[in-house]
Amino acid sequence: MLKIIPLGGLGEIGLNMMVIEYGDTGIIIDAGLMFPEDYMLGIDIVIPSMDYIIQSDARISAVFLTHAHEDHIGALPYLLKELRIPVYGTPFTLGVAKNKVEEHGLFDVEYIEVFPGKPVHIGPFEMGFIRVSHSTVDGVGITVKTPEGMLIHTGDFKIGHGGNEAMMTDVNSFARCGAEGVLALMSDSTNVETEGYTMSDQSVADSLQSVCEESKGRIIVALFASNVARIQQIVNIAERRKSKLIFSGRSLEMTVEIAKRLGFLSVPDGMEIDVKDVDHYPPRQIVMLTTGSQGEPMSALARISTGSHKHIRIEKDDTVILSSKIIPGNEKPISNIINSLYKLGANVVYERTSSVHVSGHAYQEELKMMIRLTNPEFFIPIHGEYRHLVHHARLAQSAGINREKIILAENGQIISFENRKGRIVGRVPTGRVLVDGKGVGDVGRSVLKERQMLSEDGLVVVTIVFDEETGIIMYGPEIVSRGFVFWTATGHLIDDAQCVILEVIEEVGLDIPNRIEIIRSKIQKALRQYFNFTIKRRPIIVPVIMEL
Repeated sequence: MLKIIPLGGLGEIGLNMMVIEYGDTGIIIDAGLMFPEDYMLGIDIVIPSMDYIIQSDARISAVFLTHAHEDHIGALPYLLKELRIPVYGTPFTLGVAKNKVEEHGLFDVEYIEVFPGKPVHIGPFEMGFIRVSHSTVDGVGITVKTPEGMLIHTGDFKIGHGGNEAMMTDVNSFARCGAEGVLALMSDSTNVETEGYTMSDQSVADSLQSVCEESKGRIIVALFASNVARIQQIVNIAERRKSKLIFSGRSLEMTVEIAKRLGFLSVPDGMEIDVKDVDHYPPRQIVMLTTGSQGEPMSALARISTGSHKHIRIEKDDTVILSSKIIPGNEKPISNIINSLYKLGANVVYERTSSVHVSGHAYQEELKMMIRLTNPEFFIPIHGEYRHLVHHARLAQSAGINREKIILAENGQIISFENRKGRIVGRVPTGRVLVDGKGVGDVGRSVLKERQMLSEDGLVVVTIVFDEETGIIMYGPEIVSRGFVFWTATGHLIDDAQCVILEVIEEVGLDIPNRIEIIRSKIQKALRQYFNFTIKRRPIIVPVIMEL
C-alpha cells in the first residue's frame, strides 16, 4: 500500500512537510517552518510535530528538498537532530540548507546533489526532478515513481515566461509525465484565489529600471534574501548606472556568496564595496541591497528608517524600493518603516504604488495548465490555508478532474493508494511545535495564555517570610508589580491589597497541615477577586512565601 501523509502545509502557509511510504520504506519531501502568529508571544518559529516520523514503523530513508525557502527547509535542523538521514536537493538549495543546519552545530550530515533529468533510487521509489520557476533559483518539482503509480509534487511554482530559460518551469517534462501516466498530482495552492497569469519577471525588471532612472540619489532595495533573480536584476541596473553595490544583511550576503559560486549570480569585478566606504562615493553611484522588507525590527532597513544605522543616513533624493510582497501580519511594521522613510525625505516605492514585485506562486490559469499537462488520475491540493485547498479542488474540477478523484486532505490524514483506488484511511499524530530560543516544544498553550495575560494585565508578586517555629510574619507582605497600575482615582490599592492578604493569613490560622500551600492558594484567589472587583483587571498573582 502506498501512503501519503502530510505533516504540515495543508491548512496553513508554511510548515510544508510530507511523508511518502511504501511497505517499510519512507521518504520525506521538505521540512519547513512557519513564522509565529500574533498570539504566539515570544515564540521565534513554529515547526511541524515530528512524533510520527520518530515513531513510524517505516524506515525513513531520506529527505528531499524542493527549494531553499524557510517554509520548506527551516525545520531541517530539528528533523536531523531526531533522524540522521541523507539530504537530497539541488546545489543552490543544499548550499543554503547546509549553512542553516551547521548553525545548529550539525556537521556530520550527508548532502547529495540532484539534477533535473537524473533520477535517484530509494528502495521502491524512483525520484525524478523537474525544473520549476519560483522566487528563488534552482527549485524543482519532484516525481515519485512507486509500484502503485507515479506521484508528482510540484513544490512551489509558477509557469514563468519572458525570463531566463534555465529558470523557467519545464512544461515539456511535466507533459511527458502526463503522457506516461500520473496517479496523483499534489499541487501548490498558495495563489489559487488570483485569476489569470502571474506577471513576468521582465515587467518587474522594466519597472525597477524606470524607478531607478528617475532617482537622483542613492537607491536602497529591500528584498527577500533568497530572490536571486531579483538580485541579478538590481546588479544589472547598477552596472548600467555605473554604480557601486553594497550587500547588507547576513542572510543576503550568504545567498549572494552561494549564488555566485554556483553561477546563478554574476557581479562584475570591482562593483561591490563595503558599507563602511559609502561616503567615499557620490550618492548617485550607490545602490544598496538589504533585507528588512517585512519590517523586521533589527534589520538594516529598520535602522535606516529610524536614523540609527551606523553608516547610512537618508538624504532628500534617496529612493527606497521594497521589492517584495507584504506578508499578512506584517502590514503595521512595514507601514511604520515607510512612514519613517518619508519623514526623512526619501522617495519610497513599494508593491501598492508600483510593479516592483511579482509572485513566485502560480495563478489560476497556470494551476489549470499544470493539471492539464500532467492529466492526473487523482488530485491533491497542497500548500495553503484550508480555503485555498477548497478553491484549488474546485479549480481542478473545472479543469476536468472527476470530483470523486479529488482528495481534500488535512495535516495528519493518511492518504492511501492501492489497486488504483485512493482514499483517506486514518490519521497520525501531528501538530505545531513552538520554538522559543533553545527550547523546542517546551512552550505550550498554557504558557502562551500566561504570556498573553502578562501582556494584558501584568504581574503582581507578593513576598512574605514567616517564622518557622511561631508562624508569625517576619517580613511583608511586600507587593511588587510589573505592567500593573496600583494608583487609581479612588486611592492607592497597595494598602488595601496588603489588608486582603493579612485577612487571608488570619483566616487560615497557625496550626494546620500544609499551611503555606493553603495560604499561597488563598492569596492568589483573594487578590484575583479583589483586583477584578476594584479595577476590572486580572494580573498574574505570584505569591513567594518562605519560612525561616
